[in-house]
Parts: sequence; C-alpha cells; structure tokens
Amino acid sequence: MNTIVPVHILSGFLGSGKTTFLTQALDYYRLSGKKPAVLMNELGDVNLDGMLVDDEVPMTEMLSGCICCTIRGDLGMELRELILEHKPDVIFVECTGAANPIEILDGVTDASLLTEMELKSLITIVDAAQLLERHKKGQGKTYRLMQDQIRCASELILNKTDLVSAADLLMLEHTIREWNQVAPMTATVKCQIDLTMLDRLDEATGALAEQPAMEHAHAHDHKHDDHDHEGAACTHPSHNEHAHAEEDQHHHSHDHVMVYTHYFANPVNSEQFEELVSKLPAEIYRAKGILQFTDTSSLFLFQFAYREMDFVKITPKEQVPNVAVFIGEHFSKSKLAADLIALEQAVSVES
Repeated sequence: MNTIVPVHILSGFLGSGKTTFLTQALDYYRLSGKKPAVLMNELGDVNLDGMLVDDEVPMTEMLSGCICCTIRGDLGMELRELILEHKPDVIFVECTGAANPIEILDGVTDASLLTEMELKSLITIVDAAQLLERHKKGQGKTYRLMQDQIRCASELILNKTDLVSAADLLMLEHTIREWNQVAPMTATVKCQIDLTMLDRLDEATGALAEQPAMEHAHAHDHKHDDHDHEGAACTHPSHNEHAHAEEDQHHHSHDHVMVYTHYFANPVNSEQFEELVSKLPAEIYRAKGILQFTDTSSLFLFQFAYREMDFVKITPKEQVPNVAVFIGEHFSKSKLAADLIALEQAVSVES
C-alpha cells in the first residue's frame, strides 16, 4: 500500500506572509530529512514568489487564475502529477491571496480521489494591521474574503502583530474568535512559529474534517455567478497603442481584485522606480517583480505591500523576465501602464 501524502493549504490575503511561512516550513522539513513539494498559484502570468523557493524543492505552478474558480478543474491533475513524478513526503498548496479557500478545500479533497493524499490542514495567515484597518470599516468584499479565509482555517497565524497596539491585538483576537472558535491561533512577527506544529498536523487522523469551523465554512454562501471577473491586462511596453484598450482584455480574477502585469523592455532607473511606487494610489496594495536597473548590475526581487517596499538581490540560474505585477482594487490599469512606460522612456532619453 502506498504512503498517503499529507497536504497543507496556505491561505491568507495578499501580503499577509504566506510565502514567508512557506519557506520556513520547507526548510524545516528538509532539515528533518523529508522531501516537501509545492503547488503555487498566482493571479498574474509570472510566479515571482516561487523565486524564493529553493531549486531543490519540487514545485508546480498554476498561473493566470485562481484555484478556487478559473483553474480549479486542473488542481487534481497537477497534484497527482506532482506526487507521481517527485514522490514527496508532504505538499503545500499556496493559494493566491484573492482565493476563497472554501472551494479550494473541495478541489484538494476531490484530488484525493485521484491518488493517495490527505488534506491535513488549512493554515490561514492573517495580517493583523490590515485586518484591523478593514475591521474598522466593517464592510467591503475584501473584508468578507478575509472573514472567509479565517472561518475555514484549521490553524490560524496572526502575523505582523508588532504593527498593532496591545489593545488592538486583543480586540482582533476576540473578533477572530467570533468567526472561528476552534482553530488554534498563534500571534507572530514575520511568521516566526514553533514548526513542530507541522509534525502534529501530519500525524493527525481526520482532524481537519472534524473541525466545526470547516462545516460552517462549507455552509457559507459563495456563488461564482456573482463574479464578473475584472479584466487584468498583461502588456509589453512596445504595445503602447494598446495602453487604453487593456481594460477590455479578459484575464480571470475575482471581481474585487485587479491584476496588472507589466513587462519591461529595458532596465529602468532604481530611484525613479522607487519614487513611482511610493506614489502608487491606495487602491494598489500589493506589487512584486524581478527588476533590472540601469544604475546597478544585479537583478532584484521587488516586494511592495501596504505602502512598504523591499528589494532583495537575486542571482537566478536561468533567464528571467524583467517584470512587475501590481494587485489592488479598482485602480486604473491604463494610468499605471502609462506611468511605467514613461519611466522606460525617460531612461531612453537620458541615454
């Protein structure tokens, strides 16, 4: 009889810290002598978070859509192929931050019918600062999505707690408990947590299916008929004449989340790029990319989440695109495209 492969779903809104937790978990398994594998989902056309995963970790990508709606039908086959080809000891499914995990649960459990795997946990990473901001408003589709991600979690990691006051942290913990009464919850900074929790989860038998929160989540109404799937464009700067037509291009996403992928034809000035990012509209709350600058020789992995940006020097083993992905709600993709093209043209004029 073949060994059953444990599967863990990583959920959480954009920028909450899913990839940070994932890289720590992968290192933990490898140091324990086990072979982890990853199925990573991105709304955009390029898997930038995957750049942070060690090359020795088997990984499959599902791009340009969200597992829970547009490409859910492929999930079972992708997981099956990952197991058959690489024979991992454990699999992590990292979902795009726009994903509603209720239906991902169904997708992964459907996949377990195809091969020997068992869903062991749904770990939701919660950004304390962003949940606090959304909770104060008390409405909006993003707020409801964060509620769903919390409701159907079997494990909760309340991350970035250093960015909220002690009083606000207590209020958030109380609020989260109103939505999910049973999932163990750990408050963290940079997702630093005792990873022996993963051993506990892997060894559990049927624990996930017995969670009352899961039953509540499945009962929660989530109709895809209501999704009008906002278009997200993928444009190369050479296509200047199409800058204003991008709003009509179809690229699957959730109706309240928009994605714009911009491929750079040439390197740009790092200071000018930082200035552009610092002035992004509030509706753009997440961005990431692989960038080559005119004033540096190295490639950089760029991350931007909730008004904070970070650049990490990288040395890819293969050629990678010069690209940036922007994620937000109801922002003007044509305006952003024009600003980025102007940035490239400014470099051309200077040279």
